[in-house]
Amino acid sequence: MVSQIRIVSGITGRYASALFDLARDQGVLDEVVGDLGTIDEMIDANADLARLVRSPVISRDDQGRAMTAVMEAAGIGALAGRFIGLVAQNRRLFLLRDMVAAFRILLADYRGEATAEVTAAHPLTEQQITRIKSQLAGIVDQEISLSTYVDESLLGGIVVRIGSRMVDSSLRTKLQRIQTAMKEVG
Repeated sequence: MVSQIRIVSGITGRYASALFDLARDQGVLDEVVGDLGTIDEMIDANADLARLVRSPVISRDDQGRAMTAVMEAAGIGALAGRFIGLVAQNRRLFLLRDMVAAFRILLADYRGEATAEVTAAHPLTEQQITRIKSQLAGIVDQEISLSTYVDESLLGGIVVRIGSRMVDSSLRTKLQRIQTAMKEVG
């Protein structure tokens, strides 16, 4: 069994815990995690939205109106929508992605799953995701909750984090190791 080394705490933990408790009590955990995933993917895919979420110079009201429009266009459910509205109202949008990650950790723990983060140089196909999940599930003897991220600077390969373990098979890291070895020889 893999322990969840990242503890849900601080501001992000408090917000995520409150949302988790509400979603569990209302029986909408799957809907909320889906909505949060949609928003998280939208922030990843849209530089303007990412800037809106991170910018301290955009007013609270403008951030709130913009996020409301984005959520309506994406068909975000009521609970997740109210949550994101509250986060915007409290000037905490810059922490939204951390709150989503904390919510996923709480949900995985509640379901008895291990949480894994996979970062790849290019978006993974459903087949690749399924294969990674099954291989990780065999290693940790638990169901796997998988979050995927894209980092083009990896050049190739993947980086997998599960609990306190990390496996970095990225081309970037391999090239850095070669470079270091060549410096040591010379």
